[in-house]
Amino acid sequence: MQSGIVRPKELVLAEWQKTLFLRNESPETRGWLLDVMKCVESLGKRDFTLDEVYAFERHLGDLYPGNQNVKPKIRQQLQYLRDRGFIDFVSRGNYRLRS
Repeated sequence: MQSGIVRPKELVLAEWQKTLFLRNESPETRGWLLDVMKCVESLGKRDFTLDEVYAFERHLGDLYPGNQNVKPKIRQQLQYLRDRGFIDFVSRGNYRLRS
């Protein structure tokens, strides 16, 4: 149920299936993926830019103080999310959340 609307079981299961790959990742990798996903979702729009996600650099750096290469890590996570079907690469520095 989302916003009081019952969603078809098949749709809910399909969306859940898309996240199963996280089981095979290390806790740190899972953390990065989930944190970058949260940043993207917090933008509140379907189309977004790399610069908008870079705006979370300090926040992510605070979450992972041992990582001195936050921007490259953000790009890596966006590529991973693209490869897993969560986002689309539209053009240089431009992405779109899949619905």
